[in-house]
Amino acid sequence: MARTLASEADTLAIGGWLAGGLRPGDVIALHGNLGAGKSTLARALIRALGWGGEVPSPTFTLVQGYEPPDVAVPVWHVDLYRLESPAEADALGLFETDAALLIEWPERLGARMPADALHLHIEGSGDAPRRLTWDAPPAWEGRWPPPFPR
Repeated sequence: MARTLASEADTLAIGGWLAGGLRPGDVIALHGNLGAGKSTLARALIRALGWGGEVPSPTFTLVQGYEPPDVAVPVWHVDLYRLESPAEADALGLFETDAALLIEWPERLGARMPADALHLHIEGSGDAPRRLTWDAPPAWEGRWPPPFPR
């Protein structure tokens, strides 16, 4: 399925909606080119979980964690753009945590990506509307997709 995200506000709304059903251990894979809105969606989700501070991009740190009581659900915002091989991800401990994972550039994990991850694909850049498509496994039944307005 596909939906159009006509504005940044639509992307923010999706992030907020996802936060309402997020559980520890969930994995959300955010696919898209540079400037597609992956970080915008991740920031909206983290803020909707209750984080009141800055939400920096983890491009250089690779992982930025947020823990209760500052957020309702522990979550790690992960940016794998700089990874050169899936094996490098092992040192990050991504699958040794109970935190929910928001993973930008998930294709860098190769076969290490969990089968029950929700894959969100965002196409577009600049001021143009975005196209959102997804692959939702059974673990996300009843939690995705959101009730998009018609």
